[in-house]
Amino acid sequence: MAEHVYRTGFGYDVHRLEPGNQLILGGVTIPSDGIGTVAHSDGDVLAHAICDAILGACALGDIGTHFPDTDERFRGADSMVLLAEVQRIVEGAGYRIINIDATIVLERPKIAPYRTRIEESIRTRLNLGEHDVSVKATTNEQLGPVGAGHGIAAYAVAMLRR
Repeated sequence: MAEHVYRTGFGYDVHRLEPGNQLILGGVTIPSDGIGTVAHSDGDVLAHAICDAILGACALGDIGTHFPDTDERFRGADSMVLLAEVQRIVEGAGYRIINIDATIVLERPKIAPYRTRIEESIRTRLNLGEHDVSVKATTNEQLGPVGAGHGIAAYAVAMLRR
């Protein structure tokens, strides 16, 4: 069977939002009037979706395979540390991350003022170039639990090269 040079992966994550928690996206703490994600780790849905996209591109499982929420070692884990570990895993399998494109779905707060910092945080963690990480945000038009402000979701696509 022919070896593929380029691989694409897709990732998705969703978390509930509740008062008394932090909102962390791509390693950046976002001011959110005390409403943040409920999760076993730090709840960074963006980092989790990116992890799944990267792992999926190489058919190496998902974030739950490598960092299960049943393992107390990962309680409160910094998701950007997990992202760096995912990069180490795929590089060990002979792959290099080319680019990341991601979308955050959240009614509030608005992400636009933090987008550049979030992209820079991800680029720095993955040692990628200025135009290799794109983060966008949208609302869910007040539809469903995310639209009602009860949750946040993130989607990500990663391209890797063997």
